[in-house]
Amino acid sequence: MSAAGLSRRRTAANSNHDSDGSPVPSRTNSVNSQPHSNGGTIHHAGSAFAGGSKIAYDPRDLDQDAGEEVRIGGKMPRLTIMEEVLLLGIKDKQGYLSFWNDNISYALRGCILIELALRRRIALVKDPNRRRIPIAERIVEVIDDRQTGETILDEALKMIKTQEHSKMGINSWIDLLSGETWNVMKIGFQLKQVRERLAKGLVDKGVLRTEKRNFLLFDMATHPVADVRTKESVITRTVSLLTATTASVPPNALDKEGTQCRVLRAVCLVCAAYAASVLDNAFVRLGYEEREAAFGRCDEILTEFTAWPFGAVEGSGESAGGAAAAAARRRQGARIGGGSSVSGRDSVLGLVQEVRKESLGEEDPSFELIAGVLEVLSKLDSLL
Repeated sequence: MSAAGLSRRRTAANSNHDSDGSPVPSRTNSVNSQPHSNGGTIHHAGSAFAGGSKIAYDPRDLDQDAGEEVRIGGKMPRLTIMEEVLLLGIKDKQGYLSFWNDNISYALRGCILIELALRRRIALVKDPNRRRIPIAERIVEVIDDRQTGETILDEALKMIKTQEHSKMGINSWIDLLSGETWNVMKIGFQLKQVRERLAKGLVDKGVLRTEKRNFLLFDMATHPVADVRTKESVITRTVSLLTATTASVPPNALDKEGTQCRVLRAVCLVCAAYAASVLDNAFVRLGYEEREAAFGRCDEILTEFTAWPFGAVEGSGESAGGAAAAAARRRQGARIGGGSSVSGRDSVLGLVQEVRKESLGEEDPSFELIAGVLEVLSKLDSLL
């Protein structure tokens, strides 16, 4: 019966006459043939972009995607924070990172936690007593175990989910994902070949390409930049954010309109790049004084966003702890004594205000986790 119904529908679709016998234009001629401006006719091969063959889809997928965007506050960007940091570190033509960079591997693991928190997959445990312990040691939990579509993120999310009973903090998770542990039972939590896997992901997205290069005794796969505009976009956003002289955030310092948490993503990008020692690659076109000013601005941003609530460095006990707040005040006093511009300070405070608008208030455990990760990354040189 279903086969007969299918045959009847096919017969009706291929017919050139309406139900009353009047002729109707053929679908093939009306869809796949279009007049050209020169008088000729363009024939499409039935592609979906030409309006030819229709693509089957489940409307529930669209509803689910729309609901996800509403829940997390916008669309996902094309590149993750880990990929943008890696892209800043890769040499354009050579296609590899600096051999002397020891910070980027650890920083990328921190970026994984930041990306999961931005996507509302993980957060800090809502324990009223958590304020008594340093923010970097507060317990991480999974609040949504659905897959993200990014292999590395899903792998890390699964690890955190399976070890929730261990009640490990932010610092412990970054150490485990990096393999920085003396516990042989925890070695399996290390994420292997993160840089290479991220580079291959950028190859799949058309940003990089794969080549073989000979290094004396062995061949190695390298990934030169294929899409220069994408890297230039990342550099432009980074430089614009760190050289802004107004309280309002420059539009060219942010990702596309409608991107989820695009102000906080911009902040995390510059802070993670700073910790990974790849930020100077974005300043090749700046003069010496401009470079120093940009690094100073990044240090100010990192100071404000390692505290929770964001920008609460003046409170000695409520955010990043008394020692961190005191260190922040000393750095701020040194900058004021050195003649730091007021407009730069206003720009940082403007960033704080915009990020607060993206959060769910002072009790946003996902944003609190991001502050903890940035606190760990701010001490990266002393850790390594």
